[in-house]
Amino acid sequence: MKIGVDLDGVIFDTEKLYRIYAELYEVVELKKNTIIDNRNDRFQTRYNWSDEETKQFVKKYHDDTIKNANFMTGAKTVLKMLKEEGHELVIITQRGYDEKKYIQITKEIFKENDFEIFDKYYWGIVDKEKVCTEEKIDLMIDDYIENCKKISNAGIKTIYLKDAPSYEIDDTKYLKTLYNWGEIYRYINQELIK
Repeated sequence: MKIGVDLDGVIFDTEKLYRIYAELYEVVELKKNTIIDNRNDRFQTRYNWSDEETKQFVKKYHDDTIKNANFMTGAKTVLKMLKEEGHELVIITQRGYDEKKYIQITKEIFKENDFEIFDKYYWGIVDKEKVCTEEKIDLMIDDYIENCKKISNAGIKTIYLKDAPSYEIDDTKYLKTLYNWGEIYRYINQELIK
C-alpha cells in the first residue's frame, strides 16, 4: 500500500506546541483574552488577533516550534512497522512552502533520529489532493480537516488524525477519524488489508 503522511500534527506535535505557545503569547505578552473558539485547531482561527499580532507570534515562535516539536506518540514506531511490512511511505507536507530552511531542518531531525524511512518527499505542497491523485496514494494521513475532505472527496482513503479539540466530523466511505497511531495501525491492518 502507498501511504501519504503529513508532518505537522501527524508525525510531529507541532500543532500542540503551537497551541501552548499561542496561549502563553496571548495571556503573557498580549495580556488579552480574545479566544474565539478553542475547538479551532489552528491558532489563526482560535483568537481575534490583529495581522500584526499574528505576524509577531509567528516570528517569535515558528522556528522554535519546528526545531523543538516532539514526535507524536507512536508515530515513529508505527511508521517503521508499516515500512518493514512493505508499505511505501510518502511525505506530503506544506512544510517548506514559505521557508525552504525548514526542509533541511526536518531532514536533519530525521537523520538524528534514525528515521530516514520515506520513499518520497513532497515539500511545500498546498494542493495535497493533486499530489495524492498523481502519486496514486492509497491512504493519506493528515490532521487538517479541509485537506482530508478534499482528498477523500477525490476517492482516496483518508485518515483525519484528530489530536485536539475541534468540530466533530462524520466518517464516510473514504474518510475515517482516528485519534492516535495505534488506531491508525489497527485500521490499516484490519480494515484496509483484508
